[in-house]
Amino acid sequence: MSRRARTDVVIVGGGVVGATCALALADAGLSVAVVEGHEPAPWQAAQPDLRVFAFATDNVQLLQRLGVWESITRGRAHPYRRMQVWDAAGGDDLLFDADRFGRSELGWIIENGLLVDRLWAALPGAGVEVHCPARVEGMEQDEHGVRLRLQDGRRIEAGLAIAADGAESTLRQLAGIAVDRHDYHQRGVVAYVDSELPNQATAWQRFLPGGPLALLPVAERRSSIVWTLPEDEAARVLQLDEAAFNRELTRAFGGRLGALQLASSRAAFPLRRQLARHYVAGRVLALGDAAHVVHPLAGQGVNLGLRDVAALQRWLAPSAQRRGQPQLSPQRLQRWARERRSDNTIAAYSFDGINRLFSNDELHLTLARGRVLGCTGKLSPLLQVFWKRAAGV
Repeated sequence: MSRRARTDVVIVGGGVVGATCALALADAGLSVAVVEGHEPAPWQAAQPDLRVFAFATDNVQLLQRLGVWESITRGRAHPYRRMQVWDAAGGDDLLFDADRFGRSELGWIIENGLLVDRLWAALPGAGVEVHCPARVEGMEQDEHGVRLRLQDGRRIEAGLAIAADGAESTLRQLAGIAVDRHDYHQRGVVAYVDSELPNQATAWQRFLPGGPLALLPVAERRSSIVWTLPEDEAARVLQLDEAAFNRELTRAFGGRLGALQLASSRAAFPLRRQLARHYVAGRVLALGDAAHVVHPLAGQGVNLGLRDVAALQRWLAPSAQRRGQPQLSPQRLQRWARERRSDNTIAAYSFDGINRLFSNDELHLTLARGRVLGCTGKLSPLLQVFWKRAAGV
């Protein structure tokens, strides 16, 4: 086996965004390699993944075009038809309903493990070369391409290297791409819970002074929760016995679905906003969590990452080629970067503003925000804008 390989694009990171990017760029006619440190564990239906995503319509369409959506739905994908948001301090609910938008569903709830499993199964058929387990140890680049050195001594040469290796991206750091970070001093507590009443195929979100509590439907009476809490509160609720946790969670949700009971283990992850100052450095490009980490209150993290991928496929498609401009030209990469950095930055600060508005108990904000939700729900054009932004349509 040769110790040196050459390809059009090498993607560092084989998670949901990295693997989808590999399939998308292979579909655009490029030769693609993926470097990943750990082979994903096979998905098992009997062991649900605590990490789930609320998939938006445009990203479902992306996976359909890449030929993997059907295999995902054969595993376990749960459509939700409604989204209901309200503030614990009072005021009217904000309701999104699929019927109102002329759709059969608003989105789908899917486990991270299932997504990665199905995406990886599709890589060989797409001609994607996979280096796993493998880690990047060094990088050199010039105007013509990138040379990656792996820890096992192998070297990969490519016209473009893509950092899709998460928030602590090694490749992004090697490329000298700086990031701006803001720590929310919150954690997202995740688990599965069973509810006394059916969840009505609805994604629920209640704003509380400590942060939002979301319930995402995965079966008629089972939901995945993301409970945003200050760090000390998150640590406390993780230590509660099951009965006490159930009582606090039911109270925090306002009893909308009756009693809530744990149906899995619990975990928590730290929350922060992190934005790369630029997305392209020479022949290295950053996308997904390597480029932007946002607050999870709107469930848009993976959706933004996959929109990075869809836009990159569009900009690098042969049909987008201009006279005398090669497929991986710096001009195309910069146009992609301007488009996606603008969209992601707006999204990140929008979520930041919503979190600041609702995650507090200041009197004047408490009096105003319930009315804001209610008014938004009554103004159909404004509701359409919110929905189209979230759905990517």
